[in-house]
Amino acid sequence: MIEVDYRFPLGVDAEKQAKVIAVGQTAGTWDARFAHREAALSKHLGQVITVKRENITGCSIATVRFPEGNVENDISSLLTMIFGKYSMAGAAKVVAVRLSNNYGLSPKLGISGIRQRLGVFNRPLIMAIFKPALGLSAEDHAAILKEVAYAGLDIIKDDEILGDLDVAPTLERLKACRQVIDEIKQKTGRTILYAVNVTGSADKLLEKARLLVREGANALLLNVLSYGFSVLQALAADADINVPIFTHPALAGALCAAPDHGISYSVILGTFMAHAGADAVLYPAHYGSLPFDASEEAKIKHSLRDRNVFPVPSAGIHPGIVPQAIADYGKDVILNAGTGIMDHPDGAASGVKAFFQALEKVEQQESFELEHLNDGALKRALEKWGKK
Repeated sequence: MIEVDYRFPLGVDAEKQAKVIAVGQTAGTWDARFAHREAALSKHLGQVITVKRENITGCSIATVRFPEGNVENDISSLLTMIFGKYSMAGAAKVVAVRLSNNYGLSPKLGISGIRQRLGVFNRPLIMAIFKPALGLSAEDHAAILKEVAYAGLDIIKDDEILGDLDVAPTLERLKACRQVIDEIKQKTGRTILYAVNVTGSADKLLEKARLLVREGANALLLNVLSYGFSVLQALAADADINVPIFTHPALAGALCAAPDHGISYSVILGTFMAHAGADAVLYPAHYGSLPFDASEEAKIKHSLRDRNVFPVPSAGIHPGIVPQAIADYGKDVILNAGTGIMDHPDGAASGVKAFFQALEKVEQQESFELEHLNDGALKRALEKWGKK
């Protein structure tokens, strides 16, 4: 069975609306013409389990249980059932969805598989983003990658707004960067993952992803909410796409930010991503540059890790937040920085080094106060961005 928690604001008859959902989003009503089918129809009806009032806010939480046989073991049909038409009925927000372990897809690689491919097991992973986001050539991307890769970077990704554009077509970016990845492997023995942004119309995107993997892509990036959960699940289920899929939260605010409408971030970026085959999920950190609730962030983290999916707190990440991030996440986290690496005062390589120096400081339980730091990449980063 599938259980969904709906939050209704003060003034809404939560028990009545929960019954509307339980019936209207499942089998609906029937009359005497279908009496002979009543047993079969009843098996498809949802059921209101509880309705509880929150003392502090006055909101009500109603839990509705849905038969799993009503959906197709995917996120798209699930969304249609639990909130499709009803999402237009007025104030209500989906705040939790509980699915069985075998619902949807598990990651092909996830935390353990990504670590295995990188050969890094005992520390957080460091990830960068190509910046500037637009206007760079394929050769520019390769030059940036070479600089940060030799500094020790684990993963780099395209910016989510960078598509298959004339200035740097996706396949050209990949081929240029693949030369750097191969050089790093040959000279240092290290593997660098490059998450290439896969885009395009639905009829072409899957084949493009297969082509990129054939041409050497060792990771993919997908804007899931722009292209759809069905696209993510198709990529994750494809045997030829045997690389980790990193998912970006673009558009999540439109679905999640309103207090009394939509779906909670923890459901969209946690539960649904974890059951749709993502290997690593990007989302805002509450101490980053975007407004984000710490409790929602914690729920996302737990939902992902429960299914071996890498959490990737992002947006405004810089070396000064490393102590807080490690306190919140421990080692199984990917720290993802764009400007926090690329805009380091001494260049992108120093941005990477600053993160590794920060990890070492945390491991040694040493102070991050400027007066206690030697001159170097970390001190310069803290002088620019501060702590937290």
